[in-house]
Amino acid sequence: MSKIEVVAIVKVKPGKEAEAAAAMKACVEPSRAESTNHGYTPHRDLDNPDTLIFIERWDSREALQAHMETPHFRKMAAILEPLLAAPLSVHILQPL
Repeated sequence: MSKIEVVAIVKVKPGKEAEAAAAMKACVEPSRAESTNHGYTPHRDLDNPDTLIFIERWDSREALQAHMETPHFRKMAAILEPLLAAPLSVHILQPL
């Protein structure tokens, strides 16, 4: 199975951008340390400051699912939950 790429779009409530960004940044180092991870970078949409985006690369869907069960991911998700203005939009991609 080939690697997958993930684009996760996080829309936060006005004024909560810095708090959400801090939670996302705290998840980077432990996520990159996961053996099945090949890229994990949070971004800010320059045209929409309330939109933060993760671009990730994993070995497989199973690897992504395992990541979502880790303590560092669960901690970030718990912090982000009350900050969200809309449900997460997650796109799981595979190169053509």
